Amino acid sequence: MGSDNVQIIQYLVDTRKLWPEATKTKDLENEAARALALLTEDEKKAVLRYYFVADAKMSLASHLLKHWVVSIYAGVPWWETKLTRDEKTKPIYRDPATGKQPVAFNVSHQCGIVALVAVAGYDGQVDVGTDVVCTTERRTRDHRVINTEGWGKFVDMHADVFGRSEAHYLKSDLLSTQPGLPPLARGDEIVDFKLRCFYTLWCLREAYVKMTGDALLAPWLKDLEFKRFRAPSPGRAFEQREEAVENQEVIKDHEVLFHGNKVDDANICLRSLGPDYMTCTAVRTPAKKEDALAWDLGTFEFLSMEQILDDAEARLS
Repeated sequence: MGSDNVQIIQYLVDTRKLWPEATKTKDLENEAARALALLTEDEKKAVLRYYFVADAKMSLASHLLKHWVVSIYAGVPWWETKLTRDEKTKPIYRDPATGKQPVAFNVSHQCGIVALVAVAGYDGQVDVGTDVVCTTERRTRDHRVINTEGWGKFVDMHADVFGRSEAHYLKSDLLSTQPGLPPLARGDEIVDFKLRCFYTLWCLREAYVKMTGDALLAPWLKDLEFKRFRAPSPGRAFEQREEAVENQEVIKDHEVLFHGNKVDDANICLRSLGPDYMTCTAVRTPAKKEDALAWDLGTFEFLSMEQILDDAEARLS
């Protein structure tokens, strides 16, 4: 088990300014023809099925990233990156010769940003999960609900996906325990702070659940609890920097309980990305937990669509 050549891969693709002439999803057939040509027919159909072009762009980038990471880090020609699903329906790549997974990966997308996390070169099972959230994407709607129904009602609307103690914490102890709220904050500023904490918890849980291979409808969701979690400070720039640890933009220590017992086998890293976004990476190596716990989950780097397409086209055969 293990390996001295493990690579932790973390990339972001910003789709917001890609293919600007595509105002409707069907426009991508022409505007993004070069990218679509690198997908299977089923993948193309899945992309073009989206009603909103912004969602179609994220789907397209997500599909490309999964093939890209397998092709680059497993040394597989592009058209041989045949993706399948494991017993939990999580997308994977298995080497047809060995049956092993040379690269374990996971993707997430929201509000124009697509995140990829992968682990390559590990000799053994490795579970990987990631999530990216934008705390302000639904700000107008969230504020309207909160101002009309109240904060407690807003939390209760989503309580089914939180742990047994988490919804209560969000409704009662949040402002008295979370650092970062300005002393003179009032009105919308307090609501925005609460929402940042809410989406922090959502991001943590989503990454962890995706790491397990289950979905947010898993029957054990209530038994997973993040105790005394902290929202990272808003980022000063739309990038992630190592020195951001000192500014509380990165949080790596988490108290996680499952069925009331401490979770001690997951390496979880939460990072701000600019003032409104955050990413979370969760990894574990079930057979030898200390391997994943020793890995440094560093910053995400931006990967351009041009680089993805150039790499893909150079590996078509």
